[in-house]
Amino acid sequence: MTLPVSIDSVGAACAYVMLTPDPYAKLMAARAVARAWRLGRLAHRFDTAMPDRPARPATPKLLPPGQMPRRGKIGSERARIAMLHALAHIEFVAIDLAFDLIGRFGGEFPRAFTDQWMQVGAEEAMHFALLDRRLRQMGSHYGALPAHDGLWQAAEETAGDALARLAIVPMVLEARALDITPATVERFESVGDSTTAKMLQRIMHDEIRHVSAGTTWFSWATNRLGVESANHYQMLVKRHFRGSVKPPFNDSARRQAGLTEDFYAALAT
Repeated sequence: MTLPVSIDSVGAACAYVMLTPDPYAKLMAARAVARAWRLGRLAHRFDTAMPDRPARPATPKLLPPGQMPRRGKIGSERARIAMLHALAHIEFVAIDLAFDLIGRFGGEFPRAFTDQWMQVGAEEAMHFALLDRRLRQMGSHYGALPAHDGLWQAAEETAGDALARLAIVPMVLEARALDITPATVERFESVGDSTTAKMLQRIMHDEIRHVSAGTTWFSWATNRLGVESANHYQMLVKRHFRGSVKPPFNDSARRQAGLTEDFYAALAT
């Protein structure tokens, strides 16, 4: 896929990804934008306003988190499909989260910020493709089940503050994925689905880097402001995060990502 010739800046390219509703077209747009940036075809210019909400396909139907149907026990194929669908939706929204972060806040950071988050956006697209392909192998597809809209609510809550966005999205929500994925892998392995288990392990390996991108640029920005990183993180989480930061924590994976216990231990509930 090639980008329209009118798209010649980072800002316009990020908005293009976000305003593409079809899932397959969105992942191809994400890959094309990341490639265009890598090849030097986009100006480091943030001249396009990011939409308040990304374009969405007709399906899946989006429900409040409390109205989502229960998935049931992982032993049934139906429950495994429901879990994979939920994970595919997370990765689909993560594409928009990465490109919104760049397009909305990239002008506040050095070019290396765009370098790193373009890679994250391309990897989120790849994760979505892997999960949707696995769903199709199991007789389903993305959009076949309802999904919840909680992730984008976090984006709306932090739309005015780059540090808040970094604190909540990679350093709370994606860090939570590091905590729960090992148990999810074990559950798939326990029912003989090693194909899915290996795929989830591959995704988690990438997600450690994504959390690391969050902690790296959060620390860069707090150092520039002259504030202590862990304390500022805790203040932002209390102000902007509607859920709770709860154990058990995957301290080892978090530490690999630079998210050490002094950030989150005091927030644990």
